[in-house]
Formats: sequence, C-alpha cells, structure tokens
Amino acid sequence: MSEMTSAVSPDVPEVRMKTKLAFGIGSTAETLSLYSYAALVTLYYNQLLGIEIWMAGLAPTIAILVDAISDPFMGSFSDRFRSKRWGRRHPFMLVSPPLIAIAFWCIYNPPAGFTEMQLFAWLTFWAIALRTFMTIYHVPHLALGSELSPDYLGRSKIMSYNNFFGWLGGAVIFKLNTVIFFASSAQFANGLLNPGAYFYFSTSIASFILVVLFASAWFTRDRIPYLPQSIGSTGFSAPDLVSDLVRAFTNHNYLFLMFAYLSLSLMLGVRSGIGTYMEIYYWELSSERIGDLRVYPSILGFVLGFVFAARFHSIFEKRHVMWVMAVLLSIFPALPVILRLMGLFPDNHAPSLFMSLAVCAALGSIPSSILNISVMSALGDVADEIDLKHKLRQEGILYSARTFFAKLDSSIGHGIATFAMWMIAFPKNAIPGEVDPDTIWWLGVIDSPMTILPGLLAAYFYSRHRIDRAAYEKTRAALDLREAG
Repeated sequence: MSEMTSAVSPDVPEVRMKTKLAFGIGSTAETLSLYSYAALVTLYYNQLLGIEIWMAGLAPTIAILVDAISDPFMGSFSDRFRSKRWGRRHPFMLVSPPLIAIAFWCIYNPPAGFTEMQLFAWLTFWAIALRTFMTIYHVPHLALGSELSPDYLGRSKIMSYNNFFGWLGGAVIFKLNTVIFFASSAQFANGLLNPGAYFYFSTSIASFILVVLFASAWFTRDRIPYLPQSIGSTGFSAPDLVSDLVRAFTNHNYLFLMFAYLSLSLMLGVRSGIGTYMEIYYWELSSERIGDLRVYPSILGFVLGFVFAARFHSIFEKRHVMWVMAVLLSIFPALPVILRLMGLFPDNHAPSLFMSLAVCAALGSIPSSILNISVMSALGDVADEIDLKHKLRQEGILYSARTFFAKLDSSIGHGIATFAMWMIAFPKNAIPGEVDPDTIWWLGVIDSPMTILPGLLAAYFYSRHRIDRAAYEKTRAALDLREAG
C-alpha cells in the first residue's frame, strides 16, 4: 500500500500569474475537444452521414461509459505515480496531447464508402479513444489545480481560471467555428449542415488542441517542487483502487457532493444530447445565431463567475452558494421552452426571439459558472479532511471519482435524449421548418420541463455539504501542526 505525504516545502512561493494562466488554458483545449464533440457528433453522423439516430447517440454513450470507468483508475494511478523530476501529474499531461488530437480528427474523417454499421463502429472506437486519452490528461490536470494552493479562497481563485478558460474553449471558439467553418451560404442555410466544412474544422481544432494542452503542461512545471509527492510503493493495483474509493466515499461531505453531481449531470446530459437539434429545428436558428447564443450571453456568467466566486465564498458558506446556484441552473435554461409551451414566448423568426433566448441563456450561465468553481474548490477542502484522517493526498481519486459519476450520469442523460428522439421518430436529413409540429413539440418537452427535477435534487444534496470556513480552518490547523511536528 502506498502513502502520500501531505507536506510541501515550508517556503512555498505564491502561485505566479503565469502559472495560473498556464493552468487555466489547459481547460480551453479540454473543453474545446469535448464540447465540439458533444455538440456536433450526433448531428454530423445522423443528419450528414445518414446513420440512425439511435446509433449516432449510442456510440457517444458507450464511449462515456467506458471513459467513466477509466477515470478512477487514472486518478488512483496518478496519485501513486512517483517522479522526482516531473511529479505525479505532469508526465500524463505531457504525453497525452498528440493522442487526443489524433482521436478528435479521426472522429470527423471516417473513410469514404463505409456502410452504416462501419460508420457506427468507427465512431464508437474513436469516441472511446478520445475520451480515454482525455482522461489521461484531464484527471491529473484537475488534481493539479487543487494542489496548486492549499488556501480556502486560493483554490476558488485558481479554479476560477480553469472555469473561465473552459468557457473560452467552449462558447467562444464554437462561435468562431460558426463564422470560419460553418458560415451559412446559398447552398447551406445552416452551415452546421455543410459536410465539406468538417475536414477543415477538425484539422484546425486538432492542431489547436495539441498545442494548447502541451503548453499548459509545460508552463506549469515551475510548481512541481512544491507539490505533494508519492512516497513508498508506487504503481497501481485493484486493491489500491478499492481502498482509495472506500476512503473517498466514507467521507460524508464527498458523498453528498457526488450525489449532487450525479443528479446535475443527468439534467445536463439530456440538455447536451439534444441541444444542437433544439437550436436548429426547435428555434430554427442559423449557424451564426447559434454561435452568438452560445458565446455572448455566457460572457456575463463566466466573467461574473471569474470575478465574484471567491468573493461569494468569503461572504457565504460554499454549500449555500452551491445549492442556490443549482436551483437557478435548473430553472433559467428551461424557461424558453416552458414559456413557449404556455404561449408566452416569441415565435420563431420574430425579431424578439433571439434576445429572449439570450436573456435566459445569460441568466443560466451565471449559476453554471459559480457552481462549477464552488464545487471544484470544495473538493480541495475534502482532500484536506481525508489527508488529516488517513495521511493521504487523494486529489486524483477525488476528482476522478467526481468525473466518473458525472460522465456515468451524463451518458445516461445523453442516452435518454437520443432514445427519446428515436421514440418520437425524429427524421434523417431533416430540413429546419419542415419537421412535423408534433415531433418538434416533443423535442421541446424532452429538453426542458423533464430536466428540472434532477437539477432540484442536486440542489438538495449540495445543501447537505458541511465543510464551512470554521471546519476548514480547524482541519488546516491540525495539518500544519502535524507537518511541523
């Protein structure tokens, strides 16, 4: 059984701005690869390559399930990895970027002439590869973020960089894609339905992923001497993983965070699974307008999250911030469809439609941003509790178990979304504005009213988290006393 010291150098310097930025930009490429994949892959294989909707949805669901299982293995392995020069996290962050880039490119460039089943097999294989290779990078990267600062508010500030740059990789670059690669044309009223654009899109994004992920790993090397190191036996074994998970899940605060994230991910998984279909077929937006809707309203939320999350944590307990934000995140994004069903929302192509959608999106982005930062910061506080009780630093297993449950539930949500679209017989090669109104009605019901309940359940579980500032300071004082002795 390996052990990990909790001690770092007594003369640990402040985390430099360069390092915070370098850590943050890693989430740009992480989000970009998974965001672009999640937003476009079902649409691309179903509407452009012509495979059945259940196949286009099942392949990503299988990939998420496999990836979810790999997360705890990666977390436990990186916790136990030992390298005096490179530390526990950086070796994985340095070797995985080219593998991620190759897998991303292959997803959008299947060989010509493939049958429907061959396309399904191709997508499944490379989707599993993409998510597995991303796990090798993503889990150590998240753990690194918690280790950069042991401070209660310092963690919130560092995770604010991760959250902000993640937004850049998602909404902002998605908007650029709609202008550069998926612009509307005389032939394609919605550029996302242009099959020829996907080669240039995937080549450019794969190159960007490679450069940015490697840069994030390379330019955070200055913190390696000050990070916790593995001592004793290293490597990975099944008993090690089981003991790591048992230690994590016997912590009640961690357990409630995981129950909350499980519920939240179910909501987000359903919304993500059909989000692009909603924008194209329910709201009948152009590709440029879809890009606008994903970036401009979210600026408010992610900038406010970056600026105010740590300040909120200095005024309110983190659990209060988390449960309030979970309630708001459940309600605001669902408002447009609910109001449309009540006859209180503008019709498609009405001048006020986009602004109405943008207001609800902006109101939803604020709690999304602050909630993500709060949970990431709270996980670092849980790591201190476990360190005090078991004398082990388990950031890797804590963040990987969190991503495990998030992906497990997201895969269920994604599967529910695509299965529901199959049940309502959503057509292939559909033309916006010409889909049966009953099908469109059901599409809206699946997207919004059905998703609110798991979000409210997440809010309840977040409210059960019990690490407040007083508990944190007591734990840190005990850790400092132990290290001094």
